[in-house]
Amino acid sequence: MSLQVWLAFIVAAILISLSPGAGAISCMASGMRYGYRRSLPNIAGMQLGIALQLIVVGIGLGALLAASTLAFDLVKGFGVAYLCYLGWQQFRAEAQPIHLENTDTAAGTPRALFVQGFLVNASNPKATIFLLAVLPQFIDPHAPPLPQYLVCMATLAVVDIIVMSGYALFAARVLRLLREPRQIRWMNRGFGALFVLAGGFLALFRRA
Repeated sequence: MSLQVWLAFIVAAILISLSPGAGAISCMASGMRYGYRRSLPNIAGMQLGIALQLIVVGIGLGALLAASTLAFDLVKGFGVAYLCYLGWQQFRAEAQPIHLENTDTAAGTPRALFVQGFLVNASNPKATIFLLAVLPQFIDPHAPPLPQYLVCMATLAVVDIIVMSGYALFAARVLRLLREPRQIRWMNRGFGALFVLAGGFLALFRRA
């Protein structure tokens, strides 16, 4: 992969990460509820989800997912159900201010947040189809594919960590200023509704 192609891919990676979606919602929700540092496992889990998506595309399973109606609908159905579940959990979350030393419930443990981030990205067939359409444009067919896919994976991960950290930090620093239980309750409900809305958009997504 030439420097020029790599720089173009960085631009594409930034646009992919900045586009509003379930990942951004998850980062802001965890940042608001648990603070920035405790949101890091959520962001790390997202990178594993992205890596899985790239592996799926790289070994050809992405093409199978794009071609098979059953496989596509199964993955999409799981993704929709999981986003709606996250929405319900966020909607009914307790209206309490952030305390960094507070372990909250099992949903706020590093392991739970890591799994949440992973599932949000891994269960999104829209991302698979998108990568399947975009990624080959940056891969040189006359060069070994593995090093190129590894470069793309590392680039996407670094860019996404920076962008998602920005979302989580914004929520932790700005939204946590809302300390009244009524305000926090409505913020929780708002993020819950956004999760469900993201699930609704995913349910409406159709392959080209």
